[in-house]
Amino acid sequence: MSHAWSPASWRAKPIQQQPIYPNAAHLLEVEQKLASYPPLVFAGEARELRRQFAEVTQGRAFLLQGGDCAESFAEFSTLKIRDTFKVLLQMAIVMTFAAGCPVVKVGRMAGQFAKPRSANDETIDGVTLPAYRGDIVNGIDFNSASRVPDPERLLQAYHQSTASLNLLRAFAQGGFADLHQVHQWNLDFIANSALGEKYSQLANRIDETLAFMRACGMDASPQLRETSFFTAHEALLLNYEQAFVRKDSLTGGYYDCSAHMLWIGDRTRQLDGAHVEFLRGVGNPIGVKVGPSMTSEELIRLIDILNPDNDPGRLNLIVRMGAGKVEAGLPRLIQTVQGEGRQVLWSCDPMHGNTIKASSGYKTRDFAQILAEVKQFFAVHQAEGSYAGGIHIEMTGQNVTECIGGARPISEAGLADRYHTHCDPRMNADQSLELAFLIAETLKQVRR
Repeated sequence: MSHAWSPASWRAKPIQQQPIYPNAAHLLEVEQKLASYPPLVFAGEARELRRQFAEVTQGRAFLLQGGDCAESFAEFSTLKIRDTFKVLLQMAIVMTFAAGCPVVKVGRMAGQFAKPRSANDETIDGVTLPAYRGDIVNGIDFNSASRVPDPERLLQAYHQSTASLNLLRAFAQGGFADLHQVHQWNLDFIANSALGEKYSQLANRIDETLAFMRACGMDASPQLRETSFFTAHEALLLNYEQAFVRKDSLTGGYYDCSAHMLWIGDRTRQLDGAHVEFLRGVGNPIGVKVGPSMTSEELIRLIDILNPDNDPGRLNLIVRMGAGKVEAGLPRLIQTVQGEGRQVLWSCDPMHGNTIKASSGYKTRDFAQILAEVKQFFAVHQAEGSYAGGIHIEMTGQNVTECIGGARPISEAGLADRYHTHCDPRMNADQSLELAFLIAETLKQVRR
């Protein structure tokens, strides 16, 4: 793009998936207030994640990205954050120990409030109201007052994100992530499963390794007692994102300090659109969802706009094709990217292409299809000689019943037991851990 970028240059571009606020003056007042608040993350942290992304892109690490479909105001609690963090730690340790591969951990947390919708309105029993777009925009209750977009929700999202980040930093750096606590990361409902036993066996091997290192005087490394943990969300509400753009005093570059990583969704990746315009100018590592409609030409043009310097740590292509479509749609994209010499991180989102409606009426995902897409993703990359570098999942540490199947199978009839999501169905801890073991075994084979 030849025109100059500024934090507000996106406002001159066509934009998708935005709420219509009834009071523009109120919205502007909130935007100005947000811009005066401290940033949620710092430019140096985003640069560190970009460095780690480069390690993944070059085949020396693996990216684990997971968390809520959409965070909510009502279900905000220490236990919910802790349990999701625990499961991500478990998944990472399974991959790291089994495959001998460093894992970069990024949570869909502390900012994942807004959701794109397939329609602007929703109709129930003949009543039509604006669609629910996430707690940062409006309420989930189906009544006219709840569905009016409210700028005050932007402030509430900021304050909840601040509290979440404080807690996550404490968990990551304050001893909770200590490898000596690896047994204690098991949740009660996992501990009583076959996967819990499998995890305990791995934890016992880690204990033996740590005991050997202690005997040799080698267990004082801080890497054993703390971990790096980053946050990410879809940069959907650009007025919110613009409020957190800061000019870095060290490099002079601009960063979106609402999260370490931001991504563009499959519905908002228009080449001439506002979302691509905004994210091309910030220095954070950036993700782009790549669906089955993506053409090779469009992908190369997107890469050139978002990563003109061909930096291996800049761009994460998050593939979400759907099981059965990966083998038809992904090889041509990989071949084009490799043929053009572009350096990108390839990761797999096996969730969004596999959403179905159960006979009971619940929106769900079949865990077998999730596993199938992951396996197909790895197989295609192996066949093309490229590196399958990451996974991007919607999951929770809660014992929910939202995705059918798994080692302790959830049936369609069982979805109603603990179906708590505000938007899309998430894997529970049991299913997430099962996926981690599959990826670990695959990584081990790939990296031999």
